[in-house]
Amino acid sequence: MRLNTSIALFVLLVVSPISQAWWNEDWESRKQIGVDTSITGADLKENLVDFPILVRLHAGNFSYFSEMDKEGKDIRIMADDKTPLKFQIEKFDPVGEMALVWVRMPTLQGAATSDTFWMYYGSEGAPAADSAAGIYDDSFGLVYHFNEDNGPPKDSTAFGNHGSSAPYQVESAGWIGKSAKFDGKGSVNIKPNPSLQIDAAKGWSFSAWIKPLGQNVDVFVVRASEANNSLALILRQQGLLARFESNGKPIETPLAGIPQDDHWHHVGLIVRGNKLELFLDGINTSSIPITLVPMNPVVSLGGAVASGFYNGLMDEVQISNVARSVDWMKLSHRSQSPEFTILSLGQDEGKDSGGNGSSFIVIIQNVTIDGWVVIGLTGIMFVIAIMVIIIKTIVIRRVRKDNKAFMMDYQKIVDSEDISSLDREETEEEKELENDDFLSAVIGKHDHYQSSPLYHIYHTGINEMKKRIEGKNARPLSSEAWNVIRVMIDSIIVREGQRLNSKMVLLTIAIAGGPFLGLLGTVVGVMITFAVIAATGDVNINSIAPGIAAALLATVAGLAVAIPALFAYNYLLVQIKDITADMRVFSDEFLATLTEKVANRLR
Repeated sequence: MRLNTSIALFVLLVVSPISQAWWNEDWESRKQIGVDTSITGADLKENLVDFPILVRLHAGNFSYFSEMDKEGKDIRIMADDKTPLKFQIEKFDPVGEMALVWVRMPTLQGAATSDTFWMYYGSEGAPAADSAAGIYDDSFGLVYHFNEDNGPPKDSTAFGNHGSSAPYQVESAGWIGKSAKFDGKGSVNIKPNPSLQIDAAKGWSFSAWIKPLGQNVDVFVVRASEANNSLALILRQQGLLARFESNGKPIETPLAGIPQDDHWHHVGLIVRGNKLELFLDGINTSSIPITLVPMNPVVSLGGAVASGFYNGLMDEVQISNVARSVDWMKLSHRSQSPEFTILSLGQDEGKDSGGNGSSFIVIIQNVTIDGWVVIGLTGIMFVIAIMVIIIKTIVIRRVRKDNKAFMMDYQKIVDSEDISSLDREETEEEKELENDDFLSAVIGKHDHYQSSPLYHIYHTGINEMKKRIEGKNARPLSSEAWNVIRVMIDSIIVREGQRLNSKMVLLTIAIAGGPFLGLLGTVVGVMITFAVIAATGDVNINSIAPGIAAALLATVAGLAVAIPALFAYNYLLVQIKDITADMRVFSDEFLATLTEKVANRLR
């Protein structure tokens, strides 16, 4: 069985997207959706026919709400490239990025992962094609979604078994879209209808989601009654039981405890032949033998057994005029609960993509606004860091080239009597560019070592010496004068070092700040992903993975800034240290040579 499941999964993920033809060229995009019935916890013992399955779409598993019709009219559900499936859109909110779509599955194979269908979208001007009544066959007598803004609940089946009253408030954040919030002041009543008849030959089923609030001492979740006969699901304090009453004689199932965990619970009862079965969270908790009396009942929701009405939330009420199987109830519970991964949503495909989606494109599509802000900031840091790297590389190459040219000429005159022969005054153009190393290196002249720090040391030392030994005030240089010359040369070394290190701090900011900024984007993205999961209740891996992957993109962006900046910073720092060391060595040698030349000249 494991091998068969693995083979089916391989076919679903690899073969199907490649081989499936496109349904209609008017639709731009589609998403493959797989159904895994084995997730119910045990292999289904039977195939389920005409099963309505819920598809939850939200920002965590679908990123194209903005590209769709604002009411979702362009949605189409296809079994393949030729067979449409009936569906109903219970909720479509492109602003909140959330949609609830019911799909009628003709057949669900027991313990199989190969049941798949396709959701097509992206066709401008397409008419609505969903049908509430279309997804429920004649075995469904009543289905309430409680998605009306006001008034009694509307039946989604073709029978029109609408409620006659609405003793509840509409809760916008229900279990599946909106829900009914009963306040213990009344019940919803439904008139008799042949579609709701109870017959031993066919059976009868009820299921709903409830969330009790406060005290419910003895209230009906549902009661179907005619004359002195009734069938009921009762909430008795902290427990649940099913009861059959014939001619005033009740018989009840054992009490099943409902956890007081402030959570929603799936409840149900089934009449199967002469047996009454109680279900809680998809599990058959108990059953009792009964002698069923056929009824065409009045049905009420949230009624009172003795005094007081149901106090709590109720959603997704379904009544069937047939006995649903245990597998049906189990799959109903788990397929409608976001806590179980019944569905696997594949990558979105364009009609020209040929079914081959890019994982990186999926990540990009799921990046949230805050993620783009962080990525944008890291992008700015990256551009600045690259500019600094390029500028510093050009400047250092120019400095080394001019230093080499100067030292070659200096070695030729160091033993001559006129050691100042290489010196000349700066031009106006050189003075304008002297404060900008980059412009000086790129557009400045280099006919006289303009970018060489060694020449600047030489030029300063020669000028300071000439001030003291030439002209009317010429005199032998004292030790104090030599100290002044040394100080002036040291100041040139410091200024040249500052110029070489200028803007290097921007690289250190990129190295230290990039990863932290990216981490901030990732943390915020993960927070948003979990907030969406909390809002939608969908906790399967297909809903979490795209959001987490997109959030991690911010960290990748931060590292993409820091890594090249780190390598470049260390390389440039070594080059600057070498040039600074050359300046120190040259200044000492030049001062010693200058001292000797001046002493010989003044003898």
